Order: sequence, then structure tokens, then C-alpha cells
Amino acid sequence: MGGCFSKPKPVEVKVELSLLDKEKEVDGLSPNGKASPFAECRPNGALAHGSDDDSTLLPLYHKPRDYVEASVCHVKDLENGQMREVDLGSGRALLIKEHGEFTAMGHKCPHYGAPLVKGVLSKGHVRCPWHGACFNIATGDIEDFPGLDSLPIFQVRVEKDKVIIRANKQALQSQKRSKPMARCSAVINSNTGFSHVLIIGSGPAGLVCAETLRQEGFTDRIVMCTMDKHPPYDRPKLSKSLESTAEQLRLRSMDFLQDHDIELLTEKEVVAIDVKTQSVIFEDGLRMEYRKLFIATGSRPKPMNYKGKDVRNVFHLRTPEDANSIARLANNKNAVIVGTSFVGMEVAAALTDKAHSVSVIGIESVPFKKALGEKVGKAIMKLFEANRVKFYMLNEVSEMVGHHGQLKEVVLKSGKVLRADVCVIGAGSVPATGFLKQSGIHLDSKGFITVNKNMQTNVDGVFAGGDVVMFPFPPRNNKKVNIPHWQMAHVHGKVAALSMMGRATEIKTVPYFWSAMFGKTIRYAGYGDGFDDVIIQGDLDELRFVAFYTRSEEVVSVTSMNYDPIVSRVAEVLGSGKTIKKRDVEMLTRLGKTGDISWLIDKGSQ
Repeated sequence: MGGCFSKPKPVEVKVELSLLDKEKEVDGLSPNGKASPFAECRPNGALAHGSDDDSTLLPLYHKPRDYVEASVCHVKDLENGQMREVDLGSGRALLIKEHGEFTAMGHKCPHYGAPLVKGVLSKGHVRCPWHGACFNIATGDIEDFPGLDSLPIFQVRVEKDKVIIRANKQALQSQKRSKPMARCSAVINSNTGFSHVLIIGSGPAGLVCAETLRQEGFTDRIVMCTMDKHPPYDRPKLSKSLESTAEQLRLRSMDFLQDHDIELLTEKEVVAIDVKTQSVIFEDGLRMEYRKLFIATGSRPKPMNYKGKDVRNVFHLRTPEDANSIARLANNKNAVIVGTSFVGMEVAAALTDKAHSVSVIGIESVPFKKALGEKVGKAIMKLFEANRVKFYMLNEVSEMVGHHGQLKEVVLKSGKVLRADVCVIGAGSVPATGFLKQSGIHLDSKGFITVNKNMQTNVDGVFAGGDVVMFPFPPRNNKKVNIPHWQMAHVHGKVAALSMMGRATEIKTVPYFWSAMFGKTIRYAGYGDGFDDVIIQGDLDELRFVAFYTRSEEVVSVTSMNYDPIVSRVAEVLGSGKTIKKRDVEMLTRLGKTGDISWLIDKGSQ
């Protein structure tokens, strides 16, 4: 196979080694007029984000039998601003009417398969009702995250007042496509100790960074390294589906990475960075020089103080192997969860149909009090108690007691003794940045990397993103914040990649996260840190509610259960730069208009 990801064998190195010297002035200019650090990059030749499955055009090599054509409705069946899921025989498509024009594209979100017809249509894009990803209705391109893939688009025409869709059958079946990507133009030995872009971490920030570089025409070497033994996988699913394998959770296969010349080094731990020589040192002694560096190492479990740390069957959920072991050891046994983080509570929920008993230890009076407020936290706590989960709140672990290295009991500081055959620590996390302490890259007092709006650190050529960073957040007047969401990490990766290529852009997204427990999903959008009031609509006891979090006189975030797509609607309003006033929400609450989201289209002022 050609390209960068060639298998280890003697290969003539044909890299321009002059890149290792000080950066020279280049002729190419980025759109902002500054010299581009990658002026030698060649675009992939794509004039638009089309795909082989794109049926807006019919290339000569496509056979007519690969396509299906069907009349799906009358032109008057859809009003402006409406969407409809239509059947073409070989699959379904999403038909959209906006500003008098019809468009059609895939009907399922490529992230988790949400029906986009239940999402939010606004200003040329559709927002997923489950997790907030946005797709351009003209191109199908993903414009906001989470997710890696875009949607196929289909040809639409009107004949005698009938709306007709012509679509590629394969695209109808797959319901997703990858944007075109450039290939590496150099022939490089895989043992070469230099990479034009070196990415530390293979989570969503690192992966999106690599893919964005290729999508934007970057043709030099990209190396992504990780301490994991697996290709990139969907870590949020670990705590919700404990028996899933790495193969089932994977985001991209090794073949995909190889096909797009993204080299992946697994089980590689970085121990130091020398910014003067622009090099990274690994635990095994390998040294690799870089021209641009992206740090996306995520977080590590928060350390706990207790006796008996030599006992086994105590886990910090980090890998598929951890998840599988937890599920196996908890089978008909006693499980103890330490901490009421979202991960800890999701594990507790997942174990209730496996374990003999599940106990949760927390230091707050109710779970999620800081993030979701006391009322919502109590409602969720009741859900757990109804599923036989016992809580020991306002408690801490004093000792882990074992026999022959096997955990048997967890002793609380209150003196309570809990039987434990398996224990999961879900007490929060800290940034995985210990290896940077002597690097010259600035860390704040808590160990977070501080970056600017382009995700660049205080060191030229070094960028960072994901859980490890404090970044300026526009809705809070560019106050530096840490938002450790899966969705936000995607955004950081894209912004960093564009910045590396001299195409500086800023973060334009609304934070969005979700949590699933007992078949119910909590959705959350916005940034609610420091909220001073919570307005509840709906019925908390029935777990069918919307909670608006306000700060002063404005809504800063929202959470809901069983009220889709209100969270995506709020995200759309906040993302447009509008504000939602506390008084409007209070008025509608008094009127009993729970879940009525139509007012959000018109309410709010610039």
C-alpha cells in the first residue's frame, strides 16, 4: 500500500528534511493573509464535499440500476420549514422544504441513528434531536458534533407538482458518508523519527484533528499515538454497555486510518516533551520530532485516599477490558460504586440487572446536585432506588478490605461496612498532563493546559484540546473554562486542525451532553456553571420534565427527560446568538405549557 502508512520494510526516505530546520518563509498565504505553516500542502482536488455515494450527479461509470427514483409527495404536502421521512423502496430519505426549495438527504444521524425528522430545522441545517449534531441540508456535511460522518444527499426535482427523489441505493442503505480526504504525498519509512503533525491521544479531539487535516487537503505525515491498545473507540458507551467489545465500540478501523494515511501508534506513553527541539519522548525510549503538535490526552481518575490499595477487583473504568471484567465479576455478586459522577451512576444502572446488590457511595447529599440541581438529582436518585440501588450519601471510603488480594468489603468513614465483590471508582477525574510539568507548556493550578481561541498553547506550534484544556468560551465573555464533554472534544479537534493550516477559526458551538440510565436519557445543552435558579416544567416524579438553568435573568442551560427535541431547540436558539429570558420561561411555566417549544422560535432578543 502506498502513502504514509506503509508496512515496516526498508524504504527510501524522501521527506524534505529541511522541514526540521527553522521554519522558512513560504510563498503560500492563508486566507487571513499570514504565511501558512503548511503552504506546501496540496488540496485533494474536491470542489465540494461530495462523495462516491452522492447522487446529485450521475457520473458515467455509475450504472442506472444502482439508483432508485420515486415520486414521494405533492409539492403542497410540505410547508416551508417542514421535514418528512419518505420511502423510496430501497430505503428512506429525509425530504426538507425551506424557502420554497426541496432538498433530500439521509434520514438517520450517523452518530447513533437518531431520526432526524424529529430534530430541529433552522437556517439551512438540521440538528439531531438526541445529541445536537448539525448537518447542512444542501451538502449533507456535518457542521457541528458529535459524530465523524456526514450524510448522503439525493437529487430532487419537481414534475407536474410531484416531488421526485433520485438516490443511490448504496447511500440509502448506509445513511452516512465520509468527507473526501487527501493522501500523504511523501513516501516515508514508518520508523522515521519525524512527523509534520504529531497527535498525542486517539479520542475524539485527536481523531477529528487528524481527519480534518486530511479533509482540508493536508498532504504531509500525520502520526497519532495513544496509550490504548485499540484503535479509536466510543468511550462514553463503556459505562452504559459494559459487555461491549472494542470492535463493537470502534470509531474508525485500522483499515480506515491506513486508507487515509493516518498512522496510529498504540500502547505508546509519552513521558516528556522538549519544545526547544520540537520532540516528544516516549516511555520505550522512542524520540519523535514534530512540526506541529496536538495534545489531547484526556483525563485520568482522581486519586483517592484509603487503606488497602493492594486489593484487586477495584476498577477505574477506562477500557473495554475494564468494562468486561466489571460485568463478569458483578454477576450475581455485590457491587460497590464509589462516586456519583455520570460514569459512576451509569455503571450502577448497568449493573442492576446483573449484580445481587449495587451500592453507591457519594459525598454529596444527592447525585448530580452540582450539575443538575438538587430537585433533578433527587428525582434521578428515586429512579435508582426503585431499581434496588442503595445509596450511602455524605460518606467517604475509609478502607478496602480484602483476603488473599481479593476485595471483600468496603468500610466507610461512618463505620458502615459494605460487602463488595467488585468495586468501581467513579469519583471524578483530573487532566492527564503530568508529563508536561517541565515542558514549558503552561498549566494552570489544577493541571489544565491553557489555550487561546484557536486552541494554541503558549508555545508556538503546540496545540491542545479536549478534557485537558481551559479555553476561552464566547458565551461567557471568553472566560476560560473546562468543558469535558465528548461533543466539545470534537469541536476542539477541528478548530486546532484549521488553526494549524493557517485557517484560524473560533469555537461556535453549544455544549451538549447526555447520559443514559434504565432506558431513559438525560439530555443537556449549554453551560450552566454558576447557575442561581432552576425552573422546572413537567413532572419530576414521572421523569418527564424540562429544567431551565438561569444565571441572573438569562437561561444558560437546559436539561430534559422524555421531552425531545426541546434540548436541541434550546441549543439552536443559544447557538444563533440569541438569549432566552428567565421571565419568558416562568410565564410559560405558570401557563402550564410544558414542552411547548414553538415560542423559542420567536422569543429571545439579540
